[in-house]
Amino acid sequence: MEFKDYYDILGVRPDASEAEIKAAYRKLARQYHPDKNKEAGAEERFKAINEANEVLRDPEKRRAYDQLRAGGYRGGEQFRPPPGWGQGGGFDFGDVGDGDFSDFFESLFGRAAGGHRGPRPRRGRDVQAQVQIDLQTAFEGGRTRLALHDSSGHERVLEVKIPAGILSGQVIRLAGQGQAGVAGGPGGDLLLEVTIREDPRFKLEGRNVLHVLPLAPWEAALGATVPVPTLAGTVDMRIPPGSQSGRKLRLKGRGLPGNPAGDQLVELSIRTPAAENEAQREAYQALRGQFEGYDPRA
Repeated sequence: MEFKDYYDILGVRPDASEAEIKAAYRKLARQYHPDKNKEAGAEERFKAINEANEVLRDPEKRRAYDQLRAGGYRGGEQFRPPPGWGQGGGFDFGDVGDGDFSDFFESLFGRAAGGHRGPRPRRGRDVQAQVQIDLQTAFEGGRTRLALHDSSGHERVLEVKIPAGILSGQVIRLAGQGQAGVAGGPGGDLLLEVTIREDPRFKLEGRNVLHVLPLAPWEAALGATVPVPTLAGTVDMRIPPGSQSGRKLRLKGRGLPGNPAGDQLVELSIRTPAAENEAQREAYQALRGQFEGYDPRA
């Protein structure tokens, strides 16, 4: 296991006073409390802060820890308690309470509540994984199956509920599906980061979706009503006369659900058919004659 530098965790000097330790703990506990801080790793940081405070606020535990730290141990180094640790050294660690403490803490002050030695119930660690979904599932919501493998190679399959309107990078929390708890403690959570696969019809831009719509030259020039695919099905869209390639039209509320919902942007792309026979070539020549003097590069 790794040695933990409790002073470094609280951001205080080794000679910090009780008041300084108390102030540092309160500041960090507010900053990283899971009810307020939803960033990745905040919950683990909060647990480490509580553990450091549990040791440094107690004179006996702090004295024992300082003696151990004086041996040259530094945070992150591999550590094993010295033989006979805590026996005959004048340390009375008392009751360590019911906190969710690390293996390092348990190896130094490992007494269950009530002063009886033995493993205390502890919550398992959270586990992070990824789940990929298609854009249609992100729009509609639904369920997907996810196969997970533990460190022993055992596979378990979970059915994950996907909420409608979820975005790439958002996290689905499955309570109790992480690492198993210790001595009957609750399991940790499974944190699934969502990735939305690319879609051949749409490009996702936040909650908006972009669709490139091919048009014939006469549809763009004269105007037309054409079918347009959306995530909720095909709709008819009116193309204004004189439209150019690159123009974007908006279908309000046709993107991913949310508050507010996204829109669908329809980008026009004029496609010119090839002249494959003499009649078609003559038609283009007649068109050129009708628009004599037109320069698309002007």
